[in-house]
Amino acid sequence: MTGKERREQLLDIGRALFADKGFEGTSVEEIASRAGVSKPVVYEHFGGKEGLYAVVVDREMRQLLDMVTGALTAGHPRELLEQAAFALLDYIESYTDGFRILVRDSPVAQSTGTFASLISDIATQVEDILGLEFKARGFDPKLAPLYAQALVGMVALTGQWWLDVRKPKKAEVAAHLVNLCWHGLENLEAKPRLIGHRKS
Repeated sequence: MTGKERREQLLDIGRALFADKGFEGTSVEEIASRAGVSKPVVYEHFGGKEGLYAVVVDREMRQLLDMVTGALTAGHPRELLEQAAFALLDYIESYTDGFRILVRDSPVAQSTGTFASLISDIATQVEDILGLEFKARGFDPKLAPLYAQALVGMVALTGQWWLDVRKPKKAEVAAHLVNLCWHGLENLEAKPRLIGHRKS
């Protein structure tokens, strides 16, 4: 096996173990054993479990971000919402292990490379779309980041739930997500108000 092939093998094994057992539950010994190599081989390629984990997370984040940004091709805002919802659900369906890894808390102390930072990256892309819609409807476009975080967060959390239940079917989940997003946006109040007694 070439060095490159060995590295890919270790990444595949690490990815499966991290998805199944999490970072803390996975050991270098188990990774090496499953690959049929000694522990020093894992250290040689990645410097340890943390290095292997970081590469796995980075690959998964790039895959998900590429799928979502690649899907945002339509001109109509409602269709863009549909495409974004489908992209995330497609990723969950096709890269289940990767999604399981991303939604766990990252043990690597860093401000980037977490599921939260990835969701924030996706929300930034949605923010531009919402900003244009807000401006066209006479709403304050400065509020687009807040709404983008809310919409993307809703889809991401629903995706986490759907990962385990897988019902209803993906298209139906996407339709319901877009229904809530779109009809909520369609009837948005320009200056929302609280109706309860609490005001701060």
